[in-house]
Amino acid sequence: MIGRCSLVFGASIMQDRDLNEYDPSGSTTSKHLSCGDQLCQLGPNCQSPKQPCPYTVNYYSEDTSSSGFLVEDTLHLAGSGDTSNISVQAPVIIGCGRKQSGGYLDGVAPDGLMGLGLGKVSVLSVLAKSGLVRNSFSLCFDDDDSGRLFFGDQGPAGQHSTPFLPSGGKYVTYIVGVKACCVGSSCLDKTSFQALVDSGASFTFLPKEAYEGVVEEFDRQLNASRTSYEGYPWEYCYNSSSQGMPKTPPVALQFAINNSFVVHDPVFIVQGNQGVVGFCLAIQPTDEDIATIGQNFMTGYRMVFDRENLKLGWSRSNCQDLSDASRMPMTPPKTSPPNPLPTTEQQSAPKANATAPAVAGRTPSKSSAASPWHLPSDSRLVLFLLLQLVLLFLHPLASGL
Repeated sequence: MIGRCSLVFGASIMQDRDLNEYDPSGSTTSKHLSCGDQLCQLGPNCQSPKQPCPYTVNYYSEDTSSSGFLVEDTLHLAGSGDTSNISVQAPVIIGCGRKQSGGYLDGVAPDGLMGLGLGKVSVLSVLAKSGLVRNSFSLCFDDDDSGRLFFGDQGPAGQHSTPFLPSGGKYVTYIVGVKACCVGSSCLDKTSFQALVDSGASFTFLPKEAYEGVVEEFDRQLNASRTSYEGYPWEYCYNSSSQGMPKTPPVALQFAINNSFVVHDPVFIVQGNQGVVGFCLAIQPTDEDIATIGQNFMTGYRMVFDRENLKLGWSRSNCQDLSDASRMPMTPPKTSPPNPLPTTEQQSAPKANATAPAVAGRTPSKSSAASPWHLPSDSRLVLFLLLQLVLLFLHPLASGL
């Protein structure tokens, strides 16, 4: 029998939050995924096909990992339509963690991660395969550290977009191509790169050459004195005067066809005992060739991950009024397939390493509790979630864990 999923450190660091363990033995619809199931990637390593399917995820930094067993359970979705109530049952795969390391032991994601990647056992992959939503979702981060997640949303008609790029000939994660980084009116040379769009990272990481160009140009255009703040990871930090924050130059990413993504607020405000004492340009260098676009660059935008059309969309948003979303009606399938989960052939298993959620834990940020499942009155919306920022993890190796 599979026991409770481990909370690891949750009770000790989140005293003011109500964190509940998922207990498979307490669910009448729960069953372990067997090693013989086609969705069990580690099945060939099992001694018996009837054993519970194990999983192991090694994240990108600081020896952060999670391992345990996969469990299948039923997610009940309910909402009210214009003429009748609607209720559907959706199968999902849950990674029931038994052993965690690295960032998980330092305060990252105390109540778990939600997999939204292209992997075959991710929540969206399963819901889309079941016919409950369009194969697309959007998320929106607000300035107050709250967030919204819409399954099935393909975004407004007037949104900007750029195509996702394949990795090794396959679309296994959310990668886009950046032609140039711009600071103010200057678009810099040698700042072209590919970038992973990853909400599991609180902040943004650029390859070294691009990083140096961006921070030096930002510093050149900014009329403020450099400083450093103990415990903060950023190199380019500044004092704020008694008159308040100085005007900072805009930072933008230029995509194909001159389609620019202007960062809403690229700086992190440093608070002292008497209020704001300064700010830092919240960008860090990475030794990798690929950049990571994190939550701070996405703030103030409705980010659409359209997996059907293989493109990333964005539009400015206050994360409150999303009434123009293009969504799939929430109606149960006319016939339920014997096994509504995706088959091995229908989803490619990702091979790349995941970007660690520990990135969020290494940098100062406000924490907020994950809100409960909620369905708004608009019955066309399949699922609406208010989520803690560190719970959103887009890389496919976290596809269902």
